[in-house]
Amino acid sequence: MCRRPGSVPLAAQSPRPSPWRCPAGPGCVPRLPRGGGSSARPPLLQPVGMASRPRSSPCLFWKRILCIFFLPCILSGFSPRVKHKKNLLSGKAQPQLSQYRFIWSHLTPLELRNRSMGLQTESRVGSNPYFTLEGHKFLIFGGSIHYFRVPREYWRDRLLKLKACGFNTVTTYVPWNLHEPERGRFDFSGNLDLEAFVLTAAEIGLWVILRPGPYICSEIDLGGLPSRLLQDPQVNLRTTDKGFVEAVDKYFDHLISRVVHLQYRKGGPIIAVQVENEYGSFYKDKDYMPYLQQALLKRGIVELLLTSDNVDDVLKGYIKGVLATINMKKFRKDAFQHLYKVQRDKPIMIMEYWVGWFDTWGSKHEVKDAGDVKNTVSEFIKFEISFNVYMFHGGTNFGFINGAINFVKHAGVVTSYDYDAVLTEAGDYTKKYSKLRKLFGSILVPLPPLPELTPKAVYPSTRSSHYLPLWDVLQYLDEPVMSKMPVSMENLPINNGNGQSYGLVLYETPICSGGQLHAHVRDVAQVFLNETTIGILDDSIRNLKIPEVKECQLLRILVENQGRVNFSWKIQNQQKGLTGPVTINNISLEGFTIYSLEMKMSFFKRLRYVPWRPVPNSYSGPAFYRATLRAGSSPKDTFLRLLNWNYGFVFINGRNLGRYWIIGPQETLYLPGAWLHPEDNEIILFEKIKSGSVIETTDQPVL
Repeated sequence: MCRRPGSVPLAAQSPRPSPWRCPAGPGCVPRLPRGGGSSARPPLLQPVGMASRPRSSPCLFWKRILCIFFLPCILSGFSPRVKHKKNLLSGKAQPQLSQYRFIWSHLTPLELRNRSMGLQTESRVGSNPYFTLEGHKFLIFGGSIHYFRVPREYWRDRLLKLKACGFNTVTTYVPWNLHEPERGRFDFSGNLDLEAFVLTAAEIGLWVILRPGPYICSEIDLGGLPSRLLQDPQVNLRTTDKGFVEAVDKYFDHLISRVVHLQYRKGGPIIAVQVENEYGSFYKDKDYMPYLQQALLKRGIVELLLTSDNVDDVLKGYIKGVLATINMKKFRKDAFQHLYKVQRDKPIMIMEYWVGWFDTWGSKHEVKDAGDVKNTVSEFIKFEISFNVYMFHGGTNFGFINGAINFVKHAGVVTSYDYDAVLTEAGDYTKKYSKLRKLFGSILVPLPPLPELTPKAVYPSTRSSHYLPLWDVLQYLDEPVMSKMPVSMENLPINNGNGQSYGLVLYETPICSGGQLHAHVRDVAQVFLNETTIGILDDSIRNLKIPEVKECQLLRILVENQGRVNFSWKIQNQQKGLTGPVTINNISLEGFTIYSLEMKMSFFKRLRYVPWRPVPNSYSGPAFYRATLRAGSSPKDTFLRLLNWNYGFVFINGRNLGRYWIIGPQETLYLPGAWLHPEDNEIILFEKIKSGSVIETTDQPVL
């Protein structure tokens, strides 16, 4: 609870301890705005000794009257003026940040045992609307950490650093596509153990705001929606279309049953739940958001519900009766105009304050000034605005989970989700962390000690010793699909009818003449005649000259999913692979053999028993390369640097670290020490273009 001069803490009306205290100690007089008048003094706070003063004589009475008129004029020349800023909501003068003190040590999941009220909103005459937690006035200092982007072994470390910085709440998305990879088969194990993450937050003393989707954006493939939803193009995503909401209902039946007991009123740390995500920017169905609201309520969600939208989209994304929150990249006085039209009697919550931004391949690395972040958060606190820092810790897009943008052309999000966040991708402190901790330390009593840094190491460089051309590996893949016409990745009859979500697909068909090849591919395709590279196809290049052939040869088209768009209406058309007929001189090709390259761990276990070839001096074309990283007896975090390699993926002991690409901006891949074995570790690179040389490690990322 924060108390500013002129306000009465809720604790004064009850025996509960107040989370605000006067910095001068018990009985002190709060610093008040200058300007005189009886209204300048809080009605329930008086200077020490005032209640016991003697009755006044008539002489003293007239002297006091004269003092009332002249003393302010005299004192004004000797005391500094207290500067104030105008309150955006009420228009009243706002105190300086140094006049605030927050004591939240009793407002933690471990301390609050007797619970009944949860997170609520209140509005009283003469003050801004505010949140209360179990009756105490409360500001949300939130920070985003996505458990699925952080190795489970490091969850506690990241959450401790969030708490030590001064935050009281962690927010996280829940990715449907990762938790239900196939219809009816759910995965909440290992790095996806949502319940364990939430309980760890509670142990550390953090509240949780859950953002379960079903759509989450989050720069993750298809915004967190399962790609199998694209199998039927008639199903409209993010609407009350029967095919979509039936899938959502089955997912929510399972998901919500896992978290309902973790709510505040059940003794857990979840104080609020978000309904979908940024629907105002999509808005295709006015009934969709109310449907999801009811879907959460009828499955037992009893805590505060909220929506989250960009500043200009809140009018389309809010739900009547649900708290509307907004997202922003900087503090603007006009940013709340649309929000006021929706609700004027509710506290302001910035659900996403973007302290950085994500990177896409081929673009520059995004950064944001630490001083600007500190100043913006200061403004939030001064105006009693609750906020969530996005991201506090971004983590990594391990594997193939990255999303993409497509405003002008398709651009995949890089493997690192560092986001120029408050903590680095590897969990290290930054200038933003230092500035925010100093800021919070000036108003919070007390702050926990800083956790130690996660140690890093530089290991001996290594080279690949053996390789396997892709063409040699085909025999070790799962049985290929035989089809008259090309089939998109999502519609391949594999994975129990769920299709293929990630990775690459190889299409083969015989041709007996050359000519003009035409094909629709998403996202990028390498075209081969037998094992010879012919050229590249992508969204903008759909035609390719095939040279004349003397005898029938094998046309091969290797298509990679570089990440499905995670934002905008374009999510509806994110089928990957070959998405239409393939023609040469306008004649459709038929008779395709289709190989799925999902690169699952089971595939790499199979490769251990395959005869590999010695590495030549140079090899062009897609191939797997094997090397050994020697990490010693006590493995630590490091970063892989792939000198002179071009484009591909790195797998360490069968785990997919993600994509590398010579075009940048990312030049190193984060390798968690928790995923390394003592001594020898197997590295496999799938290089698509041409072999490189050395594989180095460094203790610092290169961006």
